[in-house]
Amino acid sequence: MEERDFFTETTELKTHMLTCPKCGQTAEYKVSWVVRRKKAQPPRGADERDRARFAKAQSYMVRRDDKLSCANIRCRKPFEITTLQSLAFLAD
Repeated sequence: MEERDFFTETTELKTHMLTCPKCGQTAEYKVSWVVRRKKAQPPRGADERDRARFAKAQSYMVRRDDKLSCANIRCRKPFEITTLQSLAFLAD
């Protein structure tokens, strides 16, 4: 079994306050995340090893966006997102 068989995958936009490193202006940006939520039960046909892996699995989010463009009209330069984690575990 593959890991994706244990999760349902959706894409969500979350707003974060980020600062442009070039102009220094702080603004709200919508960042795209892939959210993988653990299913209620292991998939059919799972053997003992797969059930053990399923028991250890946790829901988590992975950031899709690595770069954003500055919201300041005068700046508009792309910058890398360095202040947000690229992976975050969810508390269910």
